[in-house]
Amino acid sequence: MNSVGVPRLEDLETSLVTLKGKRILVRCDFNVPLQNQKISDDLRIRAALPTLEWLIERGADVVACTHLGRPNGRIDPAFAIEPVRARLKELSPNIEILENLRFDSGETENSPEFVSYLISGAGGEAFDGYVNDAFGASHRSHASVVGPPQKLPSAAGRLLEREVEVLGTLRTTKKKPFLGILGGAKVSDKLGVIEALLEVVDRLIIGGAMCFTFFKAMGHEVGDSLCEVKQIDNCKHLLDLGNKILLPSDVTALSPDGAIGRDDGEVRQMGRSLPGGWKGLDIGPGSAAEFEDSIHEAKMIFWNGPMGMFEDPRFAAGTRAIGQAMADAKGFTVVGGGDSAAAIAEFKFAPYIDHISTGGGASLELLENGDLPGLIALRKS
Repeated sequence: MNSVGVPRLEDLETSLVTLKGKRILVRCDFNVPLQNQKISDDLRIRAALPTLEWLIERGADVVACTHLGRPNGRIDPAFAIEPVRARLKELSPNIEILENLRFDSGETENSPEFVSYLISGAGGEAFDGYVNDAFGASHRSHASVVGPPQKLPSAAGRLLEREVEVLGTLRTTKKKPFLGILGGAKVSDKLGVIEALLEVVDRLIIGGAMCFTFFKAMGHEVGDSLCEVKQIDNCKHLLDLGNKILLPSDVTALSPDGAIGRDDGEVRQMGRSLPGGWKGLDIGPGSAAEFEDSIHEAKMIFWNGPMGMFEDPRFAAGTRAIGQAMADAKGFTVVGGGDSAAAIAEFKFAPYIDHISTGGGASLELLENGDLPGLIALRKS
């Protein structure tokens, strides 16, 4: 067992006496972005290599499995595993890989029949052991995540172990000040995470479109910016809890005649109140400078969610500024996957971040609840 209570690869080797000649099923998260059936970012495949190669070096017969996209329980050539298989063969030629798990509805339905099909070899020779290295899928109670540990000696892979060690200890870190940074669109998607972080951080920056619901709760007009009316009371309650929440003091807004992704309309810097029809799409330069100061002062920083619509260059400055400050920070920096990880990669800051999670939703759920279905299953194995 490691510090987070899940069995390690060494525990699996002990359980099976030897890995030489043993067939091991490894659940990976190879849900990589595809463009015209070509992988645009192979980070998730490369991240699994330490686990796969450790098993191969000890003589195991390794078969990987993963989901890819959302084929909704039916065979769909657009989500065939072939691009992943080709890249994996380049990186580690001795690894087999099964077809997309989600081609069978039993995967997402956690069907006992599909679990039995998997551990019996998925059409091949039965497996002797199981490894979960799919942190990005471990918040799902899917057949390939929670099923095999009920039937086979099981362990966490190196990637999963590292993710849980870093993210799992955020709730108890002694590194202070601890700064949280949350962006993204909807308060409703991150309400539980906001509440959980407020219990452990010293300051919590809230940017992205989420800030406009908070502005509305403070009595500001937000124009045509995204605002969740049903969350206004929740935002008022959060603001009343104390002064931990740090909101933008200015925003970058687009005029009513403009559109995202097109070079039209007027872009203007504004305060927290916006005229009718105007849409806030990024934090402003003043806010970016304030947030950068907080990042440089912190000993631990966790960031999930962009500060604006960074896909449009006119609204990328805030996210880029946060990324640059994270890259320059002296404290321990953690990026919680998802769009913020994509932004870090796009702006070339990834080499300077201490830990970039491979699972956005999983990282947030682990922070919120302190555990995941995939981890629970491993502990019970």
